[in-house]
Amino acid sequence: MSVSRRGSGRNAPKYPRTARVNQLLHEVIAEAIEEYSQSDPRLELTTVTSVEAEPNFSNAVVWIANLTTENAGALEEYRKKIQGAVASQVRMKRTPHLRFAQDESISYGSRIDEILRRISSGEQPNSDGD
Repeated sequence: MSVSRRGSGRNAPKYPRTARVNQLLHEVIAEAIEEYSQSDPRLELTTVTSVEAEPNFSNAVVWIANLTTENAGALEEYRKKIQGAVASQVRMKRTPHLRFAQDESISYGSRIDEILRRISSGEQPNSDGD
């Protein structure tokens, strides 16, 4: 396997090789989704936040910031094509099976920012968890 791009994934993997592969997969998958979004408007606002591959690279979770029912269906339709893009651009013993999942970290971060903003302006957070 040759990995030419560097970076780290969503969570710090235990092995630097896994981190490099996660970053490379992230870039290739994001580029493929961007390319397919030119012809399929369901993918237009799809944002890949990170990729987490298993240590043996047989499976990988692709974390999507704004996963909706509509773009989840489109991603599943394009999954094999996206895996094909990975297979053609990344030299690996096996191409991981991709699974798409909602990345809640952005919405959690926004929620925390909103609570902190209310507290700093003197407002009380709502009793329903707000």
